[in-house]
Amino acid sequence: MIGLDYGHKIFFVTSNNGKYVEANQKIKNIEQKNIDYPEIRSENLSEIVVYGIEFLKEKIRKPFFIEDSGLFIEVLNGFPGPYSKYVYNKVGCKGILKLMRNEKNRAAIFKSVIGYYDKKIKVFEGICEGEISIRMKGKSGFGYDPVFIPKNSNKTFAKMDIQEKNMYSHRGTALTKFVNFMEKQRLFLKY
Repeated sequence: MIGLDYGHKIFFVTSNNGKYVEANQKIKNIEQKNIDYPEIRSENLSEIVVYGIEFLKEKIRKPFFIEDSGLFIEVLNGFPGPYSKYVYNKVGCKGILKLMRNEKNRAAIFKSVIGYYDKKIKVFEGICEGEISIRMKGKSGFGYDPVFIPKNSNKTFAKMDIQEKNMYSHRGTALTKFVNFMEKQRLFLKY
C-alpha cells in the first residue's frame, strides 16, 4: 500500500497528528485538516463517523475522510469503547491498568471506522484483537498504545514502529480497506 497516491489532495480531518502519520504511511498526498466537528453519543462508531461527515460535508468542498476508534475491553463490558478519547484524557493508560489490576481476563479489541465522503458516504471498519498488558511498555505511538498487545505479537503498539503497527492495527486494517476501495474506483494513481 505504501506509495499509493490520490490523483489530487484528499483531506484527512483529524486533530490527532499520530493518526495522520499512520494514514500517511498508507496513502500519499493526503492533507491533514484540523476542523472541529461534533461527536454524538453512541455505542456505534459508524454512527459517530456518519454524523461527523454529515456536519463536515457542508464545510469541505473536496473529498475527505475522518476516523474514529475505540478500545473495547471485554471484562469491562466494552468500556471505554467510543468514549476512549475522553477516558484517556481523564485517566490515561495508568487509569486503565488500575481498573484491570486484579483481572485475569485481559482480552480487548481496538476498532477503527473510517468514513469517506465524495458525494456519498462510504464506511470502512478495522478490528484488532489483543489484550491489555500488565504494565505500560514502549514509547512510540499515542493513546493506549503502551498497554495494548495485538494478537500474534508479544509487543505493545508502543514498542512497534509505524510500519509494524500498521500491519496489526485496527486503523491499518481500515486504511487498507479504504485504499482497496479507492483502487477499484481508480482514484489512486501509482507514482
